Amino acid sequence: MNEVDITEELRLVRLAVLNAEPANRQALEQRHGQVWDGSELGQDFEVIGFMAPLVVARRRSAGIRGSLEFQHHPRFYFNWEEDR
Repeated sequence: MNEVDITEELRLVRLAVLNAEPANRQALEQRHGQVWDGSELGQDFEVIGFMAPLVVARRRSAGIRGSLEFQHHPRFYFNWEEDR
């Protein structure tokens, strides 16, 4: 059975926006607060899965699950949002 991804259109639009003009770390921090590169992400989070431009992760310090957005290049993760 083929499953339909009801998030695909929204994700593709957001992916295009994030990667149209990739920002440097400083610009991302000004817009979104804390920013992680790949090694920092691994230190603070256990990645559970991803569907660009989102990563589902568990924050190691508190065991809280949530999501982050990411841009392709340079690869930075940001906009941490805890699951409710």
